[in-house]
Amino acid sequence: MKTRLSDYYEKGIKYLLGLIAGTSILILFLIFFLLFREGIGAFHYVGVLDFIFGTKWLPVSEPPHFGALPMIIGSIIVTLGAGIIAIPAGIGIAVYLAEVAPRSVREIAKAVIELLAGIPSVVYGFLGLTVLAPIIKDLLDLPSALTAFTAALVLAIMALPTVVSISEDALDAVPREYREASLALGATKWETTVKIVLPSARSGLMAASMLGLGRAVGETMAVLMVAGNAMIIPHSIFDPVRTITANIAAEMGETVQGGLHYQALFGLGIILFTITFVINLITDLIFTKTSSVKRGASL
Repeated sequence: MKTRLSDYYEKGIKYLLGLIAGTSILILFLIFFLLFREGIGAFHYVGVLDFIFGTKWLPVSEPPHFGALPMIIGSIIVTLGAGIIAIPAGIGIAVYLAEVAPRSVREIAKAVIELLAGIPSVVYGFLGLTVLAPIIKDLLDLPSALTAFTAALVLAIMALPTVVSISEDALDAVPREYREASLALGATKWETTVKIVLPSARSGLMAASMLGLGRAVGETMAVLMVAGNAMIIPHSIFDPVRTITANIAAEMGETVQGGLHYQALFGLGIILFTITFVINLITDLIFTKTSSVKRGASL
């Protein structure tokens, strides 16, 4: 009797987890369906290539122009800039906390990092606008510090807690025996960290990096406040930009539901959704390749 109840219990858990996973996939498809249904009209009016590669965004002109290329480039520059700053710094901090720092320092640092992760994005944007931007303007002698560089720096600070937290968990998951075996063979602490611990935690570190980029590419309010919001193709990271998310947030309240401008903003949502999907797909392919290499090496 106990065996049969146990079997029913396991099957119930299995079906429940399957239902949760299926619901997540269904929600994803529903989001894409909503974006596609509301945004397809803009693609019919402009054309997909003209929408993506057009350089003019003039929704109230006659006739209106909907070219998303300046926002796409702005989003890419800001996201990559934030990643270049946040990923190495976050992994470095995680290595220090997991491999070097005393336990007391580690506990205090983890509490501070978790606190940083809970600060609202509008607070980061406000601090970037009132504190960071004037400092950058004076240091670099810029006419205005509301640029892609400032936005990337603010986003890097926002993404840093995510990268640090997940990277530290990945490093902690490396078995202690790996470190002990390396040290027993004569390797130094630094050699053990670089050649044993970091490669073993590669998948977790990549996941932390991708989640950090995901935080940066999807951020709205902070970028809206510090990026300058200029609808131009930037020629330098010190030029003002407008990102896709900032444009949607700035203009959605001014549109007529169902109108062409409204549909064009949903078209931007489709592009943003596609960029995020491609990032996740590349991450998944890298993970699959890494797992295949590890299995081949073990065989």
